Amino acid sequence: MSWAEQGYSDYTIRSVVVSECELVALRFDTPSSTRWNARAYDSSFGYVSAHGAPLVDLLDPRPGERILDLGCGTGVLTAEIAARGAEVLGIDGSPAMIEQAMAHYPGIDFIVGDGHDFTVAQQYDAVFSNAALHWMSRDPSAVIANVREALVPGGRFVAEMGGAGNCAELTAAMSTAWREHGLREPELPWYFPSPAEYATRLEKGGFIVRLLEYFDRPTPLDECPDGAADWVRMFASSLLQGLPAELVGSLLRRVNELAAPALRRETGWMADYVRLRFAAVRR
Repeated sequence: MSWAEQGYSDYTIRSVVVSECELVALRFDTPSSTRWNARAYDSSFGYVSAHGAPLVDLLDPRPGERILDLGCGTGVLTAEIAARGAEVLGIDGSPAMIEQAMAHYPGIDFIVGDGHDFTVAQQYDAVFSNAALHWMSRDPSAVIANVREALVPGGRFVAEMGGAGNCAELTAAMSTAWREHGLREPELPWYFPSPAEYATRLEKGGFIVRLLEYFDRPTPLDECPDGAADWVRMFASSLLQGLPAELVGSLLRRVNELAAPALRRETGWMADYVRLRFAAVRR
């Protein structure tokens, strides 16, 4: 079913509340960035693929289409796109993620690449990205420009990322804990734009925005028995690099204390995720 048939022919902004959600770790590495453990990611967060399925449905890959999966991680959704008959290339900045993707899906092409400056040998009918764009924080407009160059005229750009307010309670707890320990305010390694901000970037970057959804997605931290502290270890470990172990332990204990009133439930910890999902077309 085409976007027009689904009711997305005009620029649509939707605000949606979703009860269940994914916890994801797809990112483009820079020299100072977190190094993801691809094996642990797959074993602990394998349910990501189920929550990414609606985005693949929005992409609506067709047999024979050429599709680029930007920030593909270990390739689970890349494989889903390929299973629908598309010719797909997965790109990720983490060599460990790409190595695991190649091992799991030997019939699919994967390469290591940086979203800020990647180039491709051919243009694609669509670019897909799930939970990766917010890690490409150095120059989001450059990422959009590269995506545009990778697309044929009229090609689709379908993605989901963290939006403004994503993990606000978690990051506030981190900032307070860092200050209380006499450390500089942490330089957070992500980019969570508002819907208006990212729509403007897309339109200035040569895209027509067809769909924009902005919604809360509270995320159970089922694989994080130490709650917010485990979340920081997984997603913001670059901020802990070079610190003495005793200081790290004290910081993370304080993060848990500060975040618990908002994020700890009787059933366990939650992450206060906010998502931005969009579909755009290259002009």
